Amino acid sequence: MQTLKIIAAVLMGLAVSACAAPETATRNATMPMPAQPMQAQLDVKSVTVTVPRTLKVSEANRFYPGGDIVWREDPMGDRHAQVQRIVEDAMTRGVAGLDTGTPVALDIQVARFHALTQKARYTTGGVHDLKFTMTLRDPETGAALTEPRMITADLKGFGGRKAIEAERRGQTQKVRITNRLAEVIRAELISPGSHPKASLGVMSMFSTRGS
Repeated sequence: MQTLKIIAAVLMGLAVSACAAPETATRNATMPMPAQPMQAQLDVKSVTVTVPRTLKVSEANRFYPGGDIVWREDPMGDRHAQVQRIVEDAMTRGVAGLDTGTPVALDIQVARFHALTQKARYTTGGVHDLKFTMTLRDPETGAALTEPRMITADLKGFGGRKAIEAERRGQTQKVRITNRLAEVIRAELISPGSHPKASLGVMSMFSTRGS
């Protein structure tokens, strides 16, 4: 219960810090300095990633196929398991070094992993539509310390020649999506809501972070 109170207090402080500003102390001050954002002090003990089997997989090679999971860079197989490995790798990288403060277990549940089809990848490009819920738990009891929170980590996807050039540099969809998810989860744990939104542009109707 004490741990829950600490987590709640930290997150509440982070939520209000973004709109807080100090009062001007003197008449001569021309502009008040903005408040420095607070940072959570968390010790992430473990990471658990779940990809529900209820998420629908699409293998249709269209610009924007239906389904919750669209993934083509691994060979045909268990797409749920492939996505789980990618997200686990990303989350593990993202929490690296977060080992000081309140002990927590990070619980991630994938809600959408919609990368580019072959057709979109080599023509128009589009958007990697990435969504997951994040919950912090007590590492000892598993009890939830926070409510599940939906995180959107959409990432602009390359198309055509830009996609081919990126692959030559080693910037595959998997690499870029992994880096994006790692960046987003780290930002969310340190300062909730602070991660930059993806610049999706006019291609937001299709389904990674521009390099």
